[in-house]
Amino acid sequence: MNWLLVVIGGMVGAPLRYLTDRAVQSRHDSVFPWGTFTVNVIGCAVLGLLTGAATAGAASPELRLLLGTGLCGALTTYSTFSYETLRLAEDGARGFAVANVVVSVATGLGAAFAGAALARALWG
Repeated sequence: MNWLLVVIGGMVGAPLRYLTDRAVQSRHDSVFPWGTFTVNVIGCAVLGLLTGAATAGAASPELRLLLGTGLCGALTTYSTFSYETLRLAEDGARGFAVANVVVSVATGLGAAFAGAALARALWG
């Protein structure tokens, strides 16, 4: 049953990632990968919230598999982040490449901490 929860979460997360990426990127006329940045930050916030909920006993192991492993596993993407950063650097946009790394890591960590703080506030 556990694998089915991961599959179901992934079936939602993968198209959500693609559609969100395309929607966000289409609104920006920039080489910066705003779509990937957005899905990764959202995923970090969800994982922070889920981790905080689990710590407080408010998230079952099944919910963690469905949302954490399945949904967020398919929604977020370290490989695309890495590829896009490499592509920026190779195309001569080194400033954007560095910004992508620094801003993505800082914002992702901030989103995870914010999600965990929200979980503490909700489930204390």
